[in-house]
Amino acid sequence: MLVWERPEPPDRPVPAPLSRERIVRAAIRLADADGLDAVSLRKVAAALDVGPMRLYGYIATKEELLDLMVDAVHEEIRPTGDGWREVLRSLAETTRQAARRHEWLADLIGGRPQLGPNTLAGGEAVLAAMAGVDLATVVPAVAAVNAYVVGAVRREITELRAERASGLDKEQWQATYGPYLTKVFATGRFPALANLVHDGPHLDADQTFRAGLDFVLDGIAARVPG
Repeated sequence: MLVWERPEPPDRPVPAPLSRERIVRAAIRLADADGLDAVSLRKVAAALDVGPMRLYGYIATKEELLDLMVDAVHEEIRPTGDGWREVLRSLAETTRQAARRHEWLADLIGGRPQLGPNTLAGGEAVLAAMAGVDLATVVPAVAAVNAYVVGAVRREITELRAERASGLDKEQWQATYGPYLTKVFATGRFPALANLVHDGPHLDADQTFRAGLDFVLDGIAARVPG
């Protein structure tokens, strides 16, 4: 049975009561603090002050634990709004916000569909908002938004991690590598790139995300009647 279907062990009168929710919340706290490398059944058990074997009555593998963690975070991703465009925008924005609160989420989204109840509830809200639109349009439209969000979120989280690892924020990094680019552009070999750097818009992370999302939503709107 999948973890979503498997009942939890009955309560026992022990000093440290357990539940899947307590286990998942402890794992999320570890991952929020130190990344996914800090998460294992043994480390979660230590955080809860119980023996590792007790966890196996609730969760069989680390993969199940990760699935439960992702679904728990999806409780924070609840698309809302009037009409499909607002709901898809809400899906994108709330996913990004959740990933900024839980950076490890960027490492786990984008693969096979998640099947937990919170994830399914979010998917139901999105599809209900697109009721009346042909499914031949709905399926690739939702996939396009999800693909954009996964790529944008992963890029943003990677940038944040690079800042921490290098000790250089965006402006400091640009100041460090600016002289190199100035010399390269002076050769005349990359005129389009030089024009972009000198004259192109310099958007912050929020503006970049929303501008790209608008391009995706505008493309969907061109395919949706009315």
